[in-house]
Amino acid sequence: MTTWIIQTDAPGDGPRLAVKDAMDVAGLPTTAGCEAIAEHARPAAVDAAVVASARAQGARIAGKANLNELCMAADGVNPWSGTPVNPLDPSRVPGGSSSGSAVAVATGEVDVALGTDTSGSIRIPAACCGIAGLKTTNGRVPLDGVYPLSPTLDVVGPMGRDVAAVVLGMGLIEPGFTPVPYEPSQPIARLRVPGVDPAIDAAVDDALRRLAPLTDVTSAHYEEAATANGVIVSVEGWRQNGHLLGDPAKLSGRIHRRLQQMKDVSEAGMLDWAIGVQEALRAELGALLGRHPAIALPVLTGVAPEPDEADESDLLLTTLTGQINVAGFPAFALPVPLPGSHLPASVQLIGPPGGEEELCGLAAALEAALA
Repeated sequence: MTTWIIQTDAPGDGPRLAVKDAMDVAGLPTTAGCEAIAEHARPAAVDAAVVASARAQGARIAGKANLNELCMAADGVNPWSGTPVNPLDPSRVPGGSSSGSAVAVATGEVDVALGTDTSGSIRIPAACCGIAGLKTTNGRVPLDGVYPLSPTLDVVGPMGRDVAAVVLGMGLIEPGFTPVPYEPSQPIARLRVPGVDPAIDAAVDDALRRLAPLTDVTSAHYEEAATANGVIVSVEGWRQNGHLLGDPAKLSGRIHRRLQQMKDVSEAGMLDWAIGVQEALRAELGALLGRHPAIALPVLTGVAPEPDEADESDLLLTTLTGQINVAGFPAFALPVPLPGSHLPASVQLIGPPGGEEELCGLAAALEAALA
């Protein structure tokens, strides 16, 4: 039962919706997957803006889905609330921090889920569990009633078993959302980055080539933008959650250490450097998207890892994703076949700011080409 922190049984015949327990649902407490928060949490007076919109479109709230503590890790492992089981392979992590949202979708318990994504927290569990997910453009979806980690980078987005379910989720968030059908024009920009398992790269290439020609591109700023993501998340995450160090018994050891690290990074004075990297990456990716309909690369450097006490697998999970939060662009995660493996690979399709309609059309075309 670790998929859920709170299950509800909403009546009706609308789409069943899982809500990550970092978003307010009227009448229910928001725990952010953390004992220190849960102890003082009161039932929310009103829905978060995205939940209110979904409810107005007829969605049935199936419950509040489990997550990494304070949204502060990417593996889905939570010592306090439990770890949702990866339905593709129970020995592997489900990915996080939107772990319960991904698992509820993958097991068919819900039609759509809402997750948050600050460094990859929608795309990573989607990749680990073999489902689809959309990180929206920074600022497109209101964050009212969402527990903050890094307000500059936090976004809310939908997760579903396929592209159609993600589109349904976008329609719940933003009534009238309509994908733009993909029209082949320029080649897709295939971003090459070091450290990816060659089998993952090959699977992503094979999938993409069924749809469109590829042009290999590199980035001068992608690797350092991962560090910039860590700096921005640390500065803002410390501001949001630093007070919790006053009650360390209510935090897991890992999150206690991370808060200490956030404090250290905050005091190191690197934010101006990170903002400079952000501006450079935005310009670089924007220029590529002026010549190509999308940029593509894997979501993960490998398949979903096994839990790792040393935390190395958790840190590896965000290798390719947090940079897009820094840029602020939308990104669609879609599973693709990985020959010889019972686990899929996942491609990350990146579009220009506000380009969700076109990205969903592109993802639908790729999904059809793979069918």
